[in-house]
Amino acid sequence: MRIILSIIAVLLAVPRYSGDERLPLIRATPEIRALPYVPAGGWPARVGALRPIGGVTLTSPTPAFGGFSGIALRDGRITLLSDGGNIVRFAIAGGRVIDPSGHVLRAGPGTGWTRSDRDSESIALDPATGTAWIGFENNNEIWRYAADFGRAMGRAQPAAMRDWATNQGVESLTRLADGRFVAIAERKPNRRTRHAVLFSGDPTRADTRIARFLFVPPERYDPSDAATLPNGDLLILTRRFRFPFDFSAKLVRVPRDSIRAGAQVAGRVIATLRAPLVDENCEGLAITRERGRTIVWIVTDNDAMPWRPTYLLKFALDG
Repeated sequence: MRIILSIIAVLLAVPRYSGDERLPLIRATPEIRALPYVPAGGWPARVGALRPIGGVTLTSPTPAFGGFSGIALRDGRITLLSDGGNIVRFAIAGGRVIDPSGHVLRAGPGTGWTRSDRDSESIALDPATGTAWIGFENNNEIWRYAADFGRAMGRAQPAAMRDWATNQGVESLTRLADGRFVAIAERKPNRRTRHAVLFSGDPTRADTRIARFLFVPPERYDPSDAATLPNGDLLILTRRFRFPFDFSAKLVRVPRDSIRAGAQVAGRVIATLRAPLVDENCEGLAITRERGRTIVWIVTDNDAMPWRPTYLLKFALDG
């Protein structure tokens, strides 16, 4: 009886946990379906410097699917990174998703219980080894992971990024062909410019040198991702949101030689994506080569709202 009374006393004295729910985690073998996406009126022949190849709407019954902020491709497989530390990998053949796999970033900032701990917004892959670098926006940290995401191999909170705003920090990360990296903040230091840094090598190494510069996005647009073109230029995806659910995006091409310490870089808009072509939150950008063509991949973020679609779009870049 004394034991029972003691248990009751503890239950009465200790309040029940009422904090945030654990963020959903992706399954190791998620079910993913791809349905053809064709905008109202069909695909135009061109969208600025882009020629549409096609698109799909990705769906899954698992609650952890969606919210994709980054995309990378290697050996014919697509890697999608969510803003909650979930990763899915798959190939697409004949309009079908082939061999899907799910991965969870067990190591990262904080405990990993909430989305704010694992606010993973950007990804870069080493094409030779599959090593992954991931930018965490809330903490303004960059982590390096093994190719299977099973373990972290390095982490850094660069001094040049410590004053970047929380939840508006490192939104874009790309690895240049020569091994350097570029990271760009979503917002700040003011309405017209965005913080950016150029790393001389692996951002997680203590001996890597860092140079600050500023990116100037199109008016009222924010950078959401970046990728490296075959000639070394940067392609930066910028997006704009207007209440309640009005999205548009602009792709900005930045010459590689303009990226240097202290520079203020604007680039040139080469394509605009808006309704009825795409009326969603364009977040992830990747570049590949196919049969001599430069291919631009874009994935949208449904912001963990299951009634909103996740689009995977494919374009060829002219010039």
